[in-house]
Amino acid sequence: MKLPESYYNRTSYVGTIITAISLLLILFIYILTSFFMDGGTYIGLLLYMLFPGLLILGLVLIPIGMLMRVRKIKQGKSEITPTHMVIDMNNPKHRNAAIIFVVGTILFLILTSIGSYEAFHYTESNRFCGGLCHQVMEPEYSTYQTSAHAHVKCVECHVGPGADWYVKSKMSGLYQVYAVLFDKYPKPIPTPITSLRPARETCEQCHWPEKFYPNRIRNEIHYLADSLNTQWNISYLMKIGPSHGSQGNSEGIHWHINRNIKIEYIESTPDREYIGWVKYINLETGDTTVYNDIEDPMDEETINTSSPRTMDCMDCHNRPSHQFLTPQDYIDNAISKGDISSDIPEIKKIAMELFTDSYDNYDTARAIIANAINESCRNNYPEFFAHQQQLIKHSIQGIIDAYTANNFPKMGSSWDTYPNHLGHVEYNGCFRCHDGNHKAENGKLIRRDCNLCHTILQQGLNENLVSVPFDDSLDFIHPVDIEEEWKTSICTDCHRYLY
Repeated sequence: MKLPESYYNRTSYVGTIITAISLLLILFIYILTSFFMDGGTYIGLLLYMLFPGLLILGLVLIPIGMLMRVRKIKQGKSEITPTHMVIDMNNPKHRNAAIIFVVGTILFLILTSIGSYEAFHYTESNRFCGGLCHQVMEPEYSTYQTSAHAHVKCVECHVGPGADWYVKSKMSGLYQVYAVLFDKYPKPIPTPITSLRPARETCEQCHWPEKFYPNRIRNEIHYLADSLNTQWNISYLMKIGPSHGSQGNSEGIHWHINRNIKIEYIESTPDREYIGWVKYINLETGDTTVYNDIEDPMDEETINTSSPRTMDCMDCHNRPSHQFLTPQDYIDNAISKGDISSDIPEIKKIAMELFTDSYDNYDTARAIIANAINESCRNNYPEFFAHQQQLIKHSIQGIIDAYTANNFPKMGSSWDTYPNHLGHVEYNGCFRCHDGNHKAENGKLIRRDCNLCHTILQQGLNENLVSVPFDDSLDFIHPVDIEEEWKTSICTDCHRYLY
């Protein structure tokens, strides 16, 4: 089968070779991953993006070479006499070229449609989002896999439905690729990310405000930093919604997103850790109340020149899938699971002291953790150290595992980098507004009242728990006696800098 004379040139030859090799590699990798192995992150990148791109490049080079060849002929730089284009299907050469063109075009369109479909799904996959840029995305991808949204695709929250946001995400992704290739990205990645799609268009696809969320009981186990690692339990009823579903979001924590209520605020710092000005609007009656921080009031000029943010889900649930546990939490969890033995004297205290400073890398952290625990047991409890080597070794590994699951030195990411606005112990969270310092002109305060959000049903030492009936509540007892200080201070004053 003879091809047109214009095909016989170096550019078209190169295009043909690139096309043939790319096609063969695509087929080879596809067969390999289909029958012998699961395609990894980089296999998908080759199969659906790199090799198809080379295939298209080769196909484009073929007609370019032919056009360049025809131009040379017309300029008299080639030995073939130029002629006008004539397609004669009775001519075997023309017929063969037409058949090749038609069949090739059909195959190309089929392969392109399949490849485009697969490429679309690949770029929407969690593996692509979390695994391709491994170092950059390691903190977020690791914490995502242990979150409540681990079975929700990244794009369902970060992009959402619709072609417009898909295009926006891919356009912003071009800069992100550049930033990664040339090491132009910040460490850690700053938050909050202002370019994210509004929560009403993503979160509320599943968690719409009108949906009733019942109150729930939360049980927590903590261990004190004493020689016995004393266990302290607390159970409380979280008032997520009202007492009965027919009341909707008329009360409880989710009252903040009631459709008839609008809450605006102006943050005092870019990370939204401190809120100086709050505005409450009843959309049914028009009643409006403005609160200002009486300890650090926001001046009129700042208020007038700022753009208030309307409160939504993300103002409390700011870490729905990427939560970095605090050392108190991940050490308590590890002890409860048995990864760390509470039989080792002062293990909670030692672990807390180990995380006073940050570590440059995992190797340094592992060495310091192992050495500190061994030294403490050897010097302070020599008999225990002599007879419980296996238990100590097991607990050291438990502390290391808990640390590496929540701290990422290369990216500078940890619990202290990314505050979680749910709660009020290690982060300001609820106390950003409910601190008792936000006051309106009419004297009304945004209350700081524990029973607004939860009532304590049970608390105390493991062997001496104090309980009340479900419809009653206990006064909070601080595990360590600090008298009445907890009633007048904010929890973060101590807990954020406890170690």
